[in-house]
Amino acid sequence: MTKEEKRLDRLNELLFALPVDNMPMTLSELDGYVTGVLACPERISPSEWLPEVWGETGEAEFADQKAAEETIGAVMAHYNSVAETMTRSLWIEPIYEVDPNSEETLWEPWVDGFTRAMRLRPEAWENLLDLADDETRATMIFMMALQDIYTGNSKITDDEIDEIDLEAPDLIPNCVATILRQSRPELAGASAANIPGMPDKAAPRPGRNDPCPCRSGRKYKLCCGRN
Repeated sequence: MTKEEKRLDRLNELLFALPVDNMPMTLSELDGYVTGVLACPERISPSEWLPEVWGETGEAEFADQKAAEETIGAVMAHYNSVAETMTRSLWIEPIYEVDPNSEETLWEPWVDGFTRAMRLRPEAWENLLDLADDETRATMIFMMALQDIYTGNSKITDDEIDEIDLEAPDLIPNCVATILRQSRPELAGASAANIPGMPDKAAPRPGRNDPCPCRSGRKYKLCCGRN
């Protein structure tokens, strides 16, 4: 296990130790949330965004001072890690949950975290939407459409939702990079040379039960599809 994997495992444990009744964020929600905070056109201080991590009341109710210091430190370390990634390249790697029963990638908690961050500065995001180019505007609308799917408020067909469900994990990093080029132009200028080729649309994924294209002989969902 790498140092980074150990760091994320410990962060996950610390979040899991928070009072469950208060509905604190999961690791995937937190990852989407800090990405949204950092992508915002306006700076948001930790004193404002941190309470949302602890849950609905904004009160962490740590077991003791040691737990408080370690948990806050771990959350801030992850915030800084995502910020450093954005500084090097606009291309981020979201942390998705995986359904333990079906092995399906669950993008929904990440998107929920990202849109919760957007709600901290609704006017800033509305202004960005008004001023954005067509590509960025379509991308922001798509991200909000993903949240509607998650909350059950989407008006698109079930077949369309099934297709989006398969493509969303691959499309989300592309969406974030597109948004960052408009919302954080200072990052875009410094990172442009480091952004990998980003297709407008992800190539079709194999079906969950199709043979994995890596020719391992296993089903896609149990091989490369797990990542």
